[in-house]
This record gives sequence, structure tokens and C-alpha cells, in this order.
Amino acid sequence: MRIAVGVAAATVSAMIAVPTANAGTTACAPRTVSTVTSGLGVLENLEFDGRGGLLVSGGALAGDGALRRVASDGTVGTVLDDVTGPGGIVVDGATTYLNVGNTAASGLNNTPDGTIDTIDLDTGERRTVATGIVMPNGLGVLPDGSLLTSRDIGAVGLSRAAGDGGEATVLRTDLGSVNGIEVDGDTVYTVTTFEAVNRLHVLAATDLTGPVRSIDLPGPGLLQAPDDLTLGPDGALYIALNLAGAILRVDPQTGESCRVAEGIPFVSSVAFGNGPGWDPDTIYTTGFDGTVRAAHPGTAQPADE
Repeated sequence: MRIAVGVAAATVSAMIAVPTANAGTTACAPRTVSTVTSGLGVLENLEFDGRGGLLVSGGALAGDGALRRVASDGTVGTVLDDVTGPGGIVVDGATTYLNVGNTAASGLNNTPDGTIDTIDLDTGERRTVATGIVMPNGLGVLPDGSLLTSRDIGAVGLSRAAGDGGEATVLRTDLGSVNGIEVDGDTVYTVTTFEAVNRLHVLAATDLTGPVRSIDLPGPGLLQAPDDLTLGPDGALYIALNLAGAILRVDPQTGESCRVAEGIPFVSSVAFGNGPGWDPDTIYTTGFDGTVRAAHPGTAQPADE
């Protein structure tokens, strides 16, 4: 997501009263938040490389951005420099897929200068595999190897490109300001960002233009701005509420939800730990404030009598 950062996240959170599921359950127990590292510009997305590193994409208030690798001890290295508008990241073995050109200017001007690039984690080789995309934001790799990306400003919608290269085509524009994408087998999840009532959409990967099951997310949508999402080990979706500075847990079967972490300024992306040095039960986050954080599992509180 690209927005102007001009509202204090804590202030927005204080303005919102959001109903939650039973907070006495372990799943909804409040998590404690700590900092992994900071000072990384405006962070957009994250993905574990499975080799002990956390890849983060981010830009700067002026100039190009980069793809960086964060170690579990907080040290930071650079994978790729001089990237214009780095967005969604997906890691598939030794291959990292990266959205490029995720800029508000491209979205507002309808400029198809976005691409999906790959970076070989073994050799560092970079290659462009999809072109002609306007503001590629969220990213997913489908079971057939094709690539799905989202646009949340301007003519919002989902686009698809062949995994072996070529120009992307717009699939549908009827879902609202779609942003984060999560692919789980034959199921695709995506959330909207700039709607009065934001929604979690559930689609079939084999019929992306077909029927959609939608779950309304709680609270005033424009004051929360859902961004990225990830599927947890418990089968629930965990959604970054950017303006609210919180993580929302949603059961995709029942639609029940609860906030599991708060106080994460302008949180833009979430993922459970994966690989050496990273706790698989902890949710790691990026934020527009340039900070990588860890939301550690909470302890269930007894239900009220």
C-alpha cells in the first residue's frame, strides 16, 4: 500500500472501538511486541528466504528503494539496490519474486511501468518476468506457476501474468481496492484497503474471475486500512491494519475476528517466522516507519465469569 503518512497510528487506534472474538482464547491472546531492527526507510513487504534471512522491500522519501535481508540478530544486508517502488515479495526455493514500480504516481497516472522481477538467491541474477503492470502491490504465485498481483489506487483490481514471462493482463476490477495476496493451495485470499467497509475476499485459484466469498472486516475501513495478510499455522488469516497499527486475526470459515497485537505504527506486512533463527509462532512485521518488529505469542487470559 502507498499512502501519505500523516496521522499518528496511536491516535487512530484510540478513535476506533472494534468488537472482537472471545479474548479468553489462546488464539486471541494479546501479543507482546519487540523491535528486531529499524531505520530502513519506508518498508512495504517481507518474506522469509528459508535460509535464516528475512527479505524486506522498502523505499525512501526521496530516491529509489531496495530489497534487503535481515538476519535474526537484526543485522541488515542488501540483496538488490536501486529498485523503484519495491512491493510484494514471494520466495519459491532459490527464486525470489519482487514487484517493481509500486508507486502512487503510477497508480494515479495509470502508468504501466511496473514489472515482476526474479532474483536468484544463489547467484544474485535479476530477471524481469512480467511487464506492463500499473502499480503492482500485492503478489502471489499460483499453483500453475502464473503470477497474481494487485493494484489499490486508480483502476483497482487483480492482474495475472504467465510465470515464464510476458505482459500481465487485468483479470477483474470488481473487488475494490485489493492489496495483500495470500495463496494457499487452490485458494486465494486478498483484502481491500480504501473502502468504508473493507473485506477479506476468498477466491478459487482455478477460477479467479468466478464467484467470490467475502467477509466484512470490523471497524471503520478508512481508519484501519488493511494492507498485507498471511495465513497462520492455525488456519486463520492475520491482517496488517496499517492506520490502526494493529494485527487482526480472522477465521476464514466463520468470519470471527480479534485483534492480537497493537501499537505497531503503520504496519504494512506480516508473516510467521520461517527458517533458522526465527520463531514459527511469532508474527514478524514491517512498517512505514522503517522498523521490523516481532509480535510474540501471548498468554490466554481466563474468560470473565
